Amino acid sequence: MNQANKNSTIKVGVIGAGGRMGRMLIEAVQDNPQTTLSAAIERQGSSLIGADAGEVAAIGRLHVSIVDDLVAVIDDIDVLIDFSLPDATEQNMQTCAEHQVAMVIGTTGFNEQQEQVLSEASKHIAIVYAGNYSTGVNLSLKLLNMAAKAFGNTADVEIIEAHHKHKIDAPSGTAYMMAEAVAEARGQDLAEVAVYGREGQTGAREAGTIGIHAVRGGEIVGDHTVMFITDGEMIEITHRARARMTFAAGAVRAATWVISQNKGQYNMQDVLGISE
Repeated sequence: MNQANKNSTIKVGVIGAGGRMGRMLIEAVQDNPQTTLSAAIERQGSSLIGADAGEVAAIGRLHVSIVDDLVAVIDDIDVLIDFSLPDATEQNMQTCAEHQVAMVIGTTGFNEQQEQVLSEASKHIAIVYAGNYSTGVNLSLKLLNMAAKAFGNTADVEIIEAHHKHKIDAPSGTAYMMAEAVAEARGQDLAEVAVYGREGQTGAREAGTIGIHAVRGGEIVGDHTVMFITDGEMIEITHRARARMTFAAGAVRAATWVISQNKGQYNMQDVLGISE
């Protein structure tokens, strides 16, 4: 268990401090009365090195300079929040494990080796690892589990996600999480039942498959709808994000929770107290 005083302000470090998510995380850290920004880290060569993190985040001077070396500030951090890239997060996990600093990770796209690094790091420190830190999304995952168990394979399941035109990957990580929640509840391997979009002479829909579809346009923050369709009825479970700050605030909430946990790997449903 992290030895930070539970009655003191939790010192948070933010990776990728100059990016869009990093700036929002800095603002969310400062908005939460339980946390304060103690370190801000950017990639080597960034033009923001030496700048004040609060000024970069447009929330006023915080007297925390952006640095390019996590090791140099690791002793000032109780919890590190990392929404960066897999290779960088892999290295950061090893550093935090060595220095006994808890982590909140929102990086997606880990390969098998990086998943192993995560597993090994969680033997030494407490880590919250989630593809989405929205309270609403994680409640939706719980509802999807319930619906999938209730319907079993009697319902056709289709997932539609929509994001802004700048998003470079598809489907979204959240869509995968939702598909995994359905597949797991039905005792399926998602890799074997997922169908990504449809075109041409596809033939009749195969029972038990899970359709996943992506829409891109405008400045949509993130919409996800899962449809359970039977011959006589249809249920839709929908989550719509209206502000990206929702995800940043959820990550900071996870940071306030993980600080008092024993070493191990957790997810956002653990944070919210709704995991099975």
